[in-house]
Amino acid sequence: MLCSATSEPQLKAIANEIETRLREDHSIRPVAIDGFPASQWIVLDYLQVIVHVFHREKRDFYSLVDLWSDAPHLVIDGVTA
Repeated sequence: MLCSATSEPQLKAIANEIETRLREDHSIRPVAIDGFPASQWIVLDYLQVIVHVFHREKRDFYSLVDLWSDAPHLVIDGVTA
C-alpha cells in the first residue's frame, strides 16, 4: 500500500493511525517499522501487506508505483487516491 503526506507531522499521523487502528480493531501488529518523519518515508511491515507512507516529493522520486505497475490494483470503498 502506498500513500502520501504533505508534511512530516501528517506523515507521522498517518503511520500512527494505521498502526493504531490495525492494533485496536483487528489485533494486528507490524513485524517491523522503519523510517521516521524526518526521512520523509515510513514503512510498516505486516508481512502480507507492506505500507509505505511517503512525503509527496519522496514518493515521486522513488516512483514505487512504476516499480509495482504490473501488480493488481485494489479499490477500497471510502478511500480516495
